[in-house]
Amino acid sequence: MTTTLTQSPVLKRNPVLVWIVFPIITLGIYFFVWYYKIHKEMAEQRRDPEAPVAGPLLVMIFLGWTGIAALISFWRTGSRIRATQENAGLEPSCSPGIAFLLNFVLGLGILYYQVELNKIAALDNQ
Repeated sequence: MTTTLTQSPVLKRNPVLVWIVFPIITLGIYFFVWYYKIHKEMAEQRRDPEAPVAGPLLVMIFLGWTGIAALISFWRTGSRIRATQENAGLEPSCSPGIAFLLNFVLGLGILYYQVELNKIAALDNQ
């Protein structure tokens, strides 16, 4: 009997490139691309057709100026990463609270979230 290993839809990305390099090169547009992609990948990983994919991106684009909507969306993203880690069989280690605080320090919340997502992607290499 053979078992088929499927590759995780969550991609491993360089956290520093995601956090600072690509957003600077694209004048901030890459953040929105990344935000959409990670939500799509998490929905595919969890096989949840009800998982929000475009919604969080639309909140960031159209309601980000309010500040509070962006913070709530970013907090919920951390909760989704945590749930995706658990669904992948990992011990959930992503903390929306830590990311929330890191956002106020040079926007490090993005770097933190990508490091946490890379833990899911690393399961394929084991």
